Amino acid sequence: MTDPVNPGDTTAPRPVLKLENLSISLPEGADRSLAVSGASLELYPGEILCLVGESGSGKSVLSAAVMGAVPRGLDVVAGHILLNGTDLTGLSESQLRQMRGRDIAMIFQEPMSSLNPAMTVGEQIEEVFLLHSDFDAAERRKRARALVEAMHLPDPDRILASFPHCLSGGQCQRVVIAMALALNPKVLVADEPTTALDVTTQAQVLKLIRELRDVYNHGILFITHDFGVVADIADRIAVMKDGVIVELGPARDVLEAASHPYTRSLIAAIPGLAPRLRPAPERSLIALKAAGLCHSFGAMRALDEINLTLFRGTVLSVVGESGSGKSTLAKALIRLIEPKAGRVEVGGTDILALHPRDLAQCRRRIQMIFQDPFESLNPRRRVGDMIARAAILAGTPPRKARAVAEELLTLVGLQASAYARRPAAFSGGQRQRIGIARALAMRPDVLIADESLSALDVSVQAQVLELLRDLQARLDLAILFITHDLRVAAQISDDIIVMQKGRIVEQGRASAILSDPQHPYTRELLAAAPGRTTLSTLSAAN
Repeated sequence: MTDPVNPGDTTAPRPVLKLENLSISLPEGADRSLAVSGASLELYPGEILCLVGESGSGKSVLSAAVMGAVPRGLDVVAGHILLNGTDLTGLSESQLRQMRGRDIAMIFQEPMSSLNPAMTVGEQIEEVFLLHSDFDAAERRKRARALVEAMHLPDPDRILASFPHCLSGGQCQRVVIAMALALNPKVLVADEPTTALDVTTQAQVLKLIRELRDVYNHGILFITHDFGVVADIADRIAVMKDGVIVELGPARDVLEAASHPYTRSLIAAIPGLAPRLRPAPERSLIALKAAGLCHSFGAMRALDEINLTLFRGTVLSVVGESGSGKSTLAKALIRLIEPKAGRVEVGGTDILALHPRDLAQCRRRIQMIFQDPFESLNPRRRVGDMIARAAILAGTPPRKARAVAEELLTLVGLQASAYARRPAAFSGGQRQRIGIARALAMRPDVLIADESLSALDVSVQAQVLELLRDLQARLDLAILFITHDLRVAAQISDDIIVMQKGRIVEQGRASAILSDPQHPYTRELLAAAPGRTTLSTLSAAN
């Protein structure tokens, strides 16, 4: 048998994890009968197998099943899950608990949700040893500190004594990885472990995962929707669509010559760093202007003398890592927070100087599309009613509001019949379209999109980007687009501002910044773009 990771090796490695014709049912009334249908794959020691697919493809259900934790309402109806030869589908819950952590462990997507906010980092890592070993307190502390050091976290003693909210997202994710590695399991399941991280932190965590694999020889099942990440980390790739594994093979083979149309569509949806080509927009009418904008949280300067100009009919992207001040800037511009100093002019009016009773009317001209489409819509209200209410607040007569809402739903690519449905009936991408329609109902001059694509699959992300470009051109909108990902910014921007630690370190035309960045921090962001090197090499080869 040929080693799937090293095809020249003719030895026969034994898989640490094997799925045989696995099928998992969905509740009655779902869009399809099976969440996972006839899935078969093998994971080998020292291998990173990336399981790729969009939301709803079944990849997270499959990963939960591998952990012996199929979601309530779903059932394994056929097949086997073999972990080191033991069939997990036949084990009791108490037997599964014994295996979790010791033989197989999971790295979750959202690190802050994975950690107990009321316990220090040290207590949480030590708890793994407390539950699964007979180490005394001194040995548990020693091993916890060694794990923190292995994660390349600074000042291990401080980290161990800290509560999760005192750490950054990247540091929390490293703590979660440390907990997963505590008992040196043979299999790690990493479920979208970098989706919530900015690109530079993501690159650091991916590098750490590769290093740990090389040291400990884990088999890693890495779940993701982003082929950019896959290009950076995968040895082999399995692609899922509608519960079925439609493609499986060595990473380079899949990336260079994918055989399935769905795989090719996912690869094509990866945003590149080449700026979009379009005629240079006119920069005559100023839609939004900020001058000398400052804000602080205690001693931390969140915004430091920010100056920017957004012209009507253009897209200005603000890029930077988490903590750079991007979202604080968005909130200051719409006056969701009160800046300490500066001016924000919308249509020539300084909204920071307005009395609250006058602010509502002016704020109609500047609207925000929020990051999380799942939390920005009221789950109890019909989506059409939410859009109609926004239209009424903007001055539309109530008798015409429904027609306006239905027209806006059609404008953003949904059916007018969607009016009567509630948010739970829509996918993430559809909810984001509803959020855009609600913002447009206010007839704004300026849209602020605050990380509005970061929660979406790359293919859905590409669709919403196309929608925003189309709306911007048709309605002559000015869009302030906030993102941590220069790949995304490249697809929509006319101009780019780069922020670091509350300051603008570089700004200019998108084409100039993407092709010839002047500041070291901008170059660092570009270099950290997932899959940049691998995909560029493959593209050149083809």
